[in-house]
Amino acid sequence: MKVNRKLWGRAADGKPIFKYTITNQSGASVVLCNIGAGIVSINVPDRNGDLADVVIGYSKPESYFGDGPCAGKCPGRYANRIAKGHLELDGRVYELPINNGPNHLHGGPDGFQNKVWDSRKNHGAVEFKYFSQDGEMGYPGNVKVIAKYEWTEDNQLRLTLTARTDKKTVVNLTNHTYFNLNGGGSVLRHYLTLNASEYLPTDSTLIPVGDSEPVAKTPMDFLNPKTLGRDIRKDFPALNYGKGYDACYVIDGHVKGQLQQAARLYSGKTGRELNVLTTQPGIQVYTGNWLEGCPKGKHGRIYHDYDAVALECQRFPDTPNKPEYPTAVLEPGKVYKEVIIFAFSVK
Repeated sequence: MKVNRKLWGRAADGKPIFKYTITNQSGASVVLCNIGAGIVSINVPDRNGDLADVVIGYSKPESYFGDGPCAGKCPGRYANRIAKGHLELDGRVYELPINNGPNHLHGGPDGFQNKVWDSRKNHGAVEFKYFSQDGEMGYPGNVKVIAKYEWTEDNQLRLTLTARTDKKTVVNLTNHTYFNLNGGGSVLRHYLTLNASEYLPTDSTLIPVGDSEPVAKTPMDFLNPKTLGRDIRKDFPALNYGKGYDACYVIDGHVKGQLQQAARLYSGKTGRELNVLTTQPGIQVYTGNWLEGCPKGKHGRIYHDYDAVALECQRFPDTPNKPEYPTAVLEPGKVYKEVIIFAFSVK
C-alpha cells in the first residue's frame, strides 16, 4: 500500500499539519490529516469505474479547527452529549464545559477534534496519537489515545481506536465523517438500512430520556432500505428536535469486542454502497441538519443542510449518567479498543 505524507500547513502554535494519502493498486485512495485524526477525502469508484470524493471536508487546514460540523474528525474525550456537563465517578463530581445548549458535546470546545495529533506512517497504515492530560476539559486521568487507519485493496477503511488511562475516567471515541456517495448535492435520496430495531428517544436538547424504544411504525425505522428524505419532515419528536435525523440507534445483537453490521448506505444514482461495521453498541445517524454556514469546502464548494450524512459508531449519549447503558468507564490497567470499518463497493 502506497502512503504519501506532505506538509499541509502549521497550527497557530507552530505545530506541523500533515496530510497523508493512502492509495491502493486500483487508484482508490484515502486522505487523512493530523487535526483530530481526521478523514479529509475518500476517493472510490462508481458503477462505471469513475472515482469521486465521497466525504465532505475543507480545502484549508485551518478550517478544521473549531468547525461546527466536526467534519471527518475523531471527537473526544467523550463523543456526543453529556447532560449539563455533569460527570460523577466514585462519588466525585467533575464539571465539564457546556458547549451545546445546556450540555457538553464532543469533549468540549477544545476536544480531541481540535487538537493536532502526533502522526506517522506505519507499514502501509497511518497512526495518530494524542495525549490528553489529567483535567483537560474537566476530565480526570492522563489518557493516551491512538487512532490507526488501514486502507485495503478492496476499498475498506479500518479505523482502530485505543485508549489507556492512569486514573478512572470515561472514554467514548468515534469518527465524525460525513458521507455523500454521489460526491455532491443532497443525500436525501440515499438509501439507508440500519441493523437496529430500537433507538434512544431524547428530550429537546438531544439527551436520552430513558429506555430505548422500537423503531417499528415510526419514522425512525430503517430496518429495511429507505431514503433519508422519505420521512425526515414527519411530525415526530426526534425529527422536530434535530431538524432531521440526529439520533442514536441501538445495534441489534451487540456483543462487546465483536464486529457486526451497523449500517448500509446506497446511492442508486452512482451505484456506490457503503457498509459500516463496528464493535460499538450504538450508531448516531446525523443527516447534516446544520451544515449551512460551515467553512468553505474542497474546491470552493459551499455546503448546505442535508448535503451529507454522518454515521457515528459509539457508546450511547450521556452514558456516564445512565448506569443502565453499556459502560463508558475506563480504568487504569484496562484498554479501550473499538473498531469501525467503512467498506465501499458498487452494485
